[in-house]
Amino acid sequence: MKICVFGASSDIIEDKYIDITYKLGCEMAKRNIGLVYGGGACGVMGASARGEYDNGGYILGVAPHFMKIHNLLFDNCTEFKHTETMAERKTFMEDNSDAFIIAPGGIGTFEEFFEVFTLKQLGRHNKAIVVFNAYGYYDKLIDMLNHAVEENFLKEDSLELIAVFDKIDPMLDYLEHYEGVDTDVMKVRYAFLQNGEEIK
Repeated sequence: MKICVFGASSDIIEDKYIDITYKLGCEMAKRNIGLVYGGGACGVMGASARGEYDNGGYILGVAPHFMKIHNLLFDNCTEFKHTETMAERKTFMEDNSDAFIIAPGGIGTFEEFFEVFTLKQLGRHNKAIVVFNAYGYYDKLIDMLNHAVEENFLKEDSLELIAVFDKIDPMLDYLEHYEGVDTDVMKVRYAFLQNGEEIK
């Protein structure tokens, strides 16, 4: 099994986020779960890779060619895929992963989360998506999603497409035993008009 971990590339974040994501990488390797990630050596990204590497795990790094200029890439990946663009990078990670963990991160991580979430809602994949809410980092994001449901911008069924965890072991247990979700979000989201009446 290979899990894509999206997360921050910044080293100016608090050490607790670095430490917990290093532990995530360690535990993934111990369970023989490979890491697919953005190839970075710093921040949450680098921590997950070091955890995998220090425990003999498999690491697939993916990054566009231009990032080599900044020397910010992890040197000990098992394999490394260089892409032409950021969009190609993201697509490659999505296609070569069995599940997704959204670790603490910034705007790039948010964008990656919402893309895989949207694609799942559109039926383009049925892979597990978990939000790793370490130290309550994503509390406000979860509140926003619930607010979107309350205001009818998001169907409540859509929230069944993701799961939220703040502990590593139950999160990985969930991912290892995930069997997919039968929720037909497209059916409940889109209505058709027949004879002037809305049919859901």
